[in-house]
Amino acid sequence: MEPHRLAVLAAEAERLGYRGAWLPDHLLPPGRYGQDRYGGVYEPLVSLSYLAAHTSTIRLGTSVLVLPMRNPFVVAKQAATLDRISGERLTLGVGIGWDRTEFAAVGADFHTRGARTDEAIRLLRHLFHGEGPFHGEFYGYDDGVFEPRPRRHLPIMVGGTSDAALRRAARLADEWQAVGLEPREFAERLARLRESSDRDVRATARIAWHGGRAEFQRAVDQAHGFADAGAAALAVWFTPAEGFEERMAEFAAQFG
Repeated sequence: MEPHRLAVLAAEAERLGYRGAWLPDHLLPPGRYGQDRYGGVYEPLVSLSYLAAHTSTIRLGTSVLVLPMRNPFVVAKQAATLDRISGERLTLGVGIGWDRTEFAAVGADFHTRGARTDEAIRLLRHLFHGEGPFHGEFYGYDDGVFEPRPRRHLPIMVGGTSDAALRRAARLADEWQAVGLEPREFAERLARLRESSDRDVRATARIAWHGGRAEFQRAVDQAHGFADAGAAALAVWFTPAEGFEERMAEFAAQFG
């Protein structure tokens, strides 16, 4: 997909009343994914900066950035900058990743990715809101000024459906996004999230509509099911690229 079409789709989503535009993250996806599913995906934070210039109100988010493959100091600077230039519209969605080959290629440790993600989120919070040194197991600094900081509380979303992801969202996130669940499963995990957190963590989900009437009705039924299960919002992956605009418009018309 050409970059200008991404901008057109984001602007059209905004016009249709969608509240968010989300981009995924993969650096070196494996062949069977890279060629068909992820091969044409642009770097999300750079791309969202481009989309910010072509939209004005729609939320911009990553679903999700593989945080432990990246230097969190650089991510903090990128996210804070993007939030400023977009008019405070960024939601930074993060996850731990799943592909060992990507981690190996960038020299990141696959086995500690969960612990690194937890600490990286804490570091992001510290840089966004605090001053002074930060000393963790994996990341830290003694001196330095992080500016410009976000003018607001920049929301961080945790993606994933494992027990560890739920614990991470309960402790550290503003939002939780579930992927690959049915509404009943979502409701069960949401109940566990609520039981393990005394904070109001916004719960959302993501589904896919690949085209076709049967798939459309299934997506509509899923949307209603997730709403009944307590999802505050639903992200929809309209694939393939051909016919994206038409499917996006039809789905919007269904929900007015």
